[in-house]
Amino acid sequence: MKIVILDGYTINPGDLDWKPLEEFGEVISYPRTNPEDTLKRASGAEAIITSKVILDKNIIENLPELKYVGVIATGYNVVDLEYAKEKGIVVTNIPNYCTSSVAQMVFAHLFNFARRVDHHSRSVKDGNWSKSTDFCFWDYPQIEMNEKVLGLIGCGNIGNAVTKIAKSMDMKVIVHDPYAKKHPDVEFVELDTVFKESDFLSLHCPLTDETKYIIRKENISKMKKTAFIVNTGRGPLINELELADTLNEGIIAGAGLDVLEVEPPNADNPLFKAKNCQITPHVAWASIEARKRLIQFTMNNLKAFMEGKSINVVN
Repeated sequence: MKIVILDGYTINPGDLDWKPLEEFGEVISYPRTNPEDTLKRASGAEAIITSKVILDKNIIENLPELKYVGVIATGYNVVDLEYAKEKGIVVTNIPNYCTSSVAQMVFAHLFNFARRVDHHSRSVKDGNWSKSTDFCFWDYPQIEMNEKVLGLIGCGNIGNAVTKIAKSMDMKVIVHDPYAKKHPDVEFVELDTVFKESDFLSLHCPLTDETKYIIRKENISKMKKTAFIVNTGRGPLINELELADTLNEGIIAGAGLDVLEVEPPNADNPLFKAKNCQITPHVAWASIEARKRLIQFTMNNLKAFMEGKSINVVN
């Protein structure tokens, strides 16, 4: 079998190995593939592995040998599923590979706002502690997490993992998710209640017409002035211009974001200059452990397909 990996760099920038896939055939791996190169590189492939490279109808119909597409991610909107099914092509994804990694990044952002470790470390090196007349120095309030209210919009696997960590810290967890299975350790509430009561608000819902721009000025204005928003979900859950405006106006205390609407972002993104906005470059998923799981699960999916027992099929 000819197996083509179209954009393997983000999953494996060189610290891991694609070798396990070689037991299934010839493996050709590209770090990145531009749209204009997709068809040429995929030509002759019986199996394609893709993360973000789009396989639409125009591409698929020109790949007569193609039998299998493995999306090396949870989201699979990069593939025309209906047309792939029509052509008898199996498409799989990889769910639940980075649950712990993303949950931990949520708390990395929360702890950053609560204790300002990096800020105060830089402040010490800038000489501010040395200039202090006291034995200690801080210029941001130091916040304890226990008894604070953590609000979640969406509570699937990652939301449940976040809840578990929060409960271990004696936080109160409230959730808005009309589709989630009820959880004994959390209180399910209306959307307005999540905005009004949360000290920290974390987003874990899918991107739909209903949830796009759910974080906008109308809703942010319902929050406490001391509240923080964290987004490790999908960038378009947030109206970035309106979030920037509310941060600059002091309507809420801060925002920690791992995802943006356009990635990589435009240099003039309004959040880059917004007050108290911390941005990480879509790395919540990217622990080495999670990336190892991605490669292992990719192999498992392909092996199951070849044995006629496909798993994680999305079409």
